[in-house]
Amino acid sequence: MLPFDPANVTIAAMLCWLVSLTLFAAARGNRTVKATGHVLYVAGILILAGLLTALWQFMGRAPLRTLGETRLWYGMFLPLIGYAVYARWGYRWMLYYAALMATVFLGVNLRHPEYYDRDLVPALQSPWFVPHVVVYLFAYAVLAASAIVAVRGLIRRARTTELNVADNLVQIGFGFLTLGLLFGALWGKEAWGHYWTWDPKETWAFLTWIVYLAYMHHRIQRPQQVRVSLWILSLAFVILLVCWFGVNYLPSAADSVHTYGRS
Repeated sequence: MLPFDPANVTIAAMLCWLVSLTLFAAARGNRTVKATGHVLYVAGILILAGLLTALWQFMGRAPLRTLGETRLWYGMFLPLIGYAVYARWGYRWMLYYAALMATVFLGVNLRHPEYYDRDLVPALQSPWFVPHVVVYLFAYAVLAASAIVAVRGLIRRARTTELNVADNLVQIGFGFLTLGLLFGALWGKEAWGHYWTWDPKETWAFLTWIVYLAYMHHRIQRPQQVRVSLWILSLAFVILLVCWFGVNYLPSAADSVHTYGRS
């Protein structure tokens, strides 16, 4: 049994972000208030990092087996990416979107708590499993940030600078998607003897990779078609979400080893 309640730790991180965003909104040029907001925002990220570390030590395995466990990683990566975007480009609104989206994912965990058991099937004991999933989750978080930029651009007329931010994020996320595919192929070869089997999860992962590749090609070939690019980027994230969540509910994926386990 865990010596602490993961739900309480998760709530503490969410409260840090809530207070942080409130301070950002109320700062009005007050440097002390603003600095306190930054400290709390980063504290929320560190609290989740500490929770993941503690779970890893307690279970003796990486907390990556179930959807709930991956949501913890996603909840940590999203604000981290949001804060990096703010630090690099000065978009404070990204702090709000990233923290609120992370809160939604963590809220699902609070509503459907995990049991955090130590069991891990032999196929998941490969050394390629952890880097494969972590790299993918980081890519998902970066691409979520790019999708936020795209949706914002569709709602209000996007500026070239904002679309350039989306492009930078997609390039980073695409790089990690590519690494995820490569690590997954190496994992598959070690665990099942094949680099690729066209499993439903693999198929949707490849489709996700292709759509983001198409977006980058479109941006190069048709840089003036801003709105079309924003729609492609928004659609790409929907496909990404299907790859992550939706595949679990496909009848063809009932026996897939690539779908996340349930607590």
